[in-house]
Amino acid sequence: MQIDKVLIANRGEIACRIIATLRRLGIRSVAVYSDADAGARHVHLADEAVRLGPAPAVQSYLNVPAIIDAARRTGAQAIHPGYGFLAENAAFARACADAGVIFIGPGLEAITTMGDKITAKLAVEARGVPTVPGIARPGLTDDDLLAASVDVGYPLLIKPSAGGGGKGMHVVESADALPGAIAAARREAAASFGDDTLFLERYVQNPRHIEVQVLADAHGAVVHLGERECSLQRRHQKVIEEAPSPLLDAATRARIGEAACETARSVGYLGAGTVEFIVSAARPDEFFFMEMNTRLQVEHPVTEQITGVDLVEQQLRIAAGEPLSFTQGDVRLHGHSIEARVYAEDPRAGFLPTGGRVAQVRHPSGEGIRVDSALEDGLDVSSDYDPMLAKIIAWGPDRDEARRRLVRALDETAVFGVTTNVEFLRLLLELPAVAAGDLDTGLIERALPDLRFEIPDATTFAEAALVLDAQSPRTAGPWGRADGWRLGAPAPRVYPLRADGGERATVRLWGLDGALEAAVDDGPRHPARLVLRDGIAHSTIDGASRATAVQLEGARVELARDGAQFVIGIADAEHGAGDHADQTPHLDSPMPGAVVLVPAQHGDRVEAGDPVVVVEAMKMEHVVRATIAGVVALHVTVGEQVTRGQTLATVTPDPSGDGAA
Repeated sequence: MQIDKVLIANRGEIACRIIATLRRLGIRSVAVYSDADAGARHVHLADEAVRLGPAPAVQSYLNVPAIIDAARRTGAQAIHPGYGFLAENAAFARACADAGVIFIGPGLEAITTMGDKITAKLAVEARGVPTVPGIARPGLTDDDLLAASVDVGYPLLIKPSAGGGGKGMHVVESADALPGAIAAARREAAASFGDDTLFLERYVQNPRHIEVQVLADAHGAVVHLGERECSLQRRHQKVIEEAPSPLLDAATRARIGEAACETARSVGYLGAGTVEFIVSAARPDEFFFMEMNTRLQVEHPVTEQITGVDLVEQQLRIAAGEPLSFTQGDVRLHGHSIEARVYAEDPRAGFLPTGGRVAQVRHPSGEGIRVDSALEDGLDVSSDYDPMLAKIIAWGPDRDEARRRLVRALDETAVFGVTTNVEFLRLLLELPAVAAGDLDTGLIERALPDLRFEIPDATTFAEAALVLDAQSPRTAGPWGRADGWRLGAPAPRVYPLRADGGERATVRLWGLDGALEAAVDDGPRHPARLVLRDGIAHSTIDGASRATAVQLEGARVELARDGAQFVIGIADAEHGAGDHADQTPHLDSPMPGAVVLVPAQHGDRVEAGDPVVVVEAMKMEHVVRATIAGVVALHVTVGEQVTRGQTLATVTPDPSGDGAA
């Protein structure tokens, strides 16, 4: 069958990435969007776009009738689900079939079987694929789990049969901790997936997460495209992925690839899929099946870079009924590829989700660099959906060169207006263990406390002052000059500055243009020079030069260099600065989201530490508490959408002095 038009039932970077392949193949694309995404990049990249509904996913991207209707009205012959949302939803695949629309994914048997971890485990065991020792069957009671734990041994892992993303998973070290962990896992599984079925597995020490990409056509051919290492995870969510794995040798690679193909054959798989395995770092030749993802994976670009195979193109050809044009013997792995996921989150603030309007985005380029992105200038980053914004991917002839290229690419990445995890990614890639390929799924949690995020130094504050000063008006004549001219010695231009992290400095500048001098706080005066060109500040201070990407907004400047970003502004113009702020603190939202609870009432007296407002974003709640005692004035109500940094309430110190700061 010839496919001429494809509807993409997704959003963000994956929708943009699918559109790129469709355009290359001459296939028309249809985007869908919610009200929150009306101005999103994927919407204007597509040939057509259809509104699904309001921002909540259940009313838009999870609205199956609306998506099917959009395909019918636009004449799309096929639907590509991307990943997330409805990508592994059997009911959606069935609805596509009922509507006569091709679902670009596997059949119902594969989605249903592999969507349940217990049935998936039983299916692959029947094909001789090794699985983690444990107990897995439907309907296990608490007593069944307690009894089986003796044979499984400790430490063990409690896993929900449904869902993913690490929800409901618990590592249990001893028998006395098991009953409480089972109860907690059931609650979490029921809340997240509507199914509290659990099973037990032996917990593999120092586990490494290895997954294999497979392709299967409707003519019986199944091939694998090598493996990806996805061990760098935080809270069971992948952060950095690479291909091939630095752990496996050629013999193990062949064995694990064949096991992945057998897994696909066990359910008559069709299309692109990923089989996930767990491998002990101490025994790299021993691997165990974990699960199969019946869709395209976020990290698929690393496989594409080392094989030269466009996986989206293969999905389209297989869905159209074409046979694979290559065999297993044709697959060759060339070089190494590493991917870093860019998220709208603040690692310095416990990875709270962020958001806001992107003032300017700077993507990297260069040999071996690929960027899959939904970002563009002026984009509103919403807290309604997954916070992943982009993926930066680097290829090199060997692993170390790929890693070094990715570090450089992150150095060149800047998202002005929205806080991201770019600096965190760069710090991870520079860890000695990561550089050596000595990975496991617990590495990030162990390393996180020792990561040293940059704080603005004296030179950074001087750069900010130079940029702000360069934008100040210059008028002719001695009475209108802004260079501190006066009778006698010239006065300095004084910039009291405050960074977004609370750091402060006062910068004094003398002179103009090529004859500038700068002093930070009580430090000495140094010769200084600044050239602003295409958003890059080329500064020279006391003979040391560096280039920094900048974005100016009024009395604030955002600087990005070597993966780190700082927002620095005039302290008197900064929200919450100065002595007044110490007496009447503003309680600001730490993230964009919705107000879900207001424990305090307007006019109440609160003590330091009392909860005032609760904000929720990405299913995470954050309690904003009073910092001093006093009388609260509320500025928001329950249900209101707020932005990061928006003032939620203020607390006026008690006139009696009991709550004075």
